[in-house]
Amino acid sequence: MQNRLKFVAALGVAWTLALPAQAQDADTVVATVNGTDITVGHMIVARNSLPEQYQQLPDAVLFQGILDQLVQQTVLKDSFDGTLPARVTKSIENETRSLIAGEKVEQILAEDIPVEDIQALYDSTYSSDAPETEYNASHILVETKEEADTIKADLEGGADFASTAREKSTGPSGPNGGSLGWFGKGAMVPSFEAAVVELESGAISDPVETQFGWHVIQLNETRTKDAPKFKDVREELLAEVRRTKLENVIAEMEKAADVDRSGADGIDPTILKDLELLNP
Repeated sequence: MQNRLKFVAALGVAWTLALPAQAQDADTVVATVNGTDITVGHMIVARNSLPEQYQQLPDAVLFQGILDQLVQQTVLKDSFDGTLPARVTKSIENETRSLIAGEKVEQILAEDIPVEDIQALYDSTYSSDAPETEYNASHILVETKEEADTIKADLEGGADFASTAREKSTGPSGPNGGSLGWFGKGAMVPSFEAAVVELESGAISDPVETQFGWHVIQLNETRTKDAPKFKDVREELLAEVRRTKLENVIAEMEKAADVDRSGADGIDPTILKDLELLNP
């Protein structure tokens, strides 16, 4: 549609929208073509479907352009002679189905959700979990165990960890002194994580091998990550409850409906690529 809009502004013609005195609503008729009414509602829907760059145009320009387009479409529709091809009739059926289904989805999502349901999800998600320990660690990554042993000895002899990491670590954290920041369990490969968990704050590990090479790890500090407060995650939980409810309602409706999928048996899935089947 947007490629065919004939905007008055492009022709250099000034146009002023005259507002009638009577109240206007979606059913207000703005034009009639061969007995077919074009309403404000039709124009609102057409405008809403335009790409963002067109919606930024002045209101008066958009109004005239959309009105012209709807009038032209109606004239063309009325002049069509023959049988509509399947690609059109099937598109209309699909679009109608999709729009009405979307309205039903909106109805379901708009239903009130008891706060008890949100609380129950919060309890099942967070309340049963023990507080999670998070770790702040740094590491020096090298290729061989011999290099790692030497670095460990240097550190025990008083070498600065961050300076050694910047000088010798081959990992991406090297320029940052080897710092990995804060992380929880499951964020690191198992052997690395196991070494970190065993360390006391400030301690340095023996060389640890992973698929990336050999690591010398320093645990900087730990902290306990408590479950978030209910009020902080309420909206997130509400959205999840709504999604779950929607999925359950749809499943129940489908189960209760008379659905027969047997016609799909034996159909070659590649048939969906055959656009020729939609030609008249």
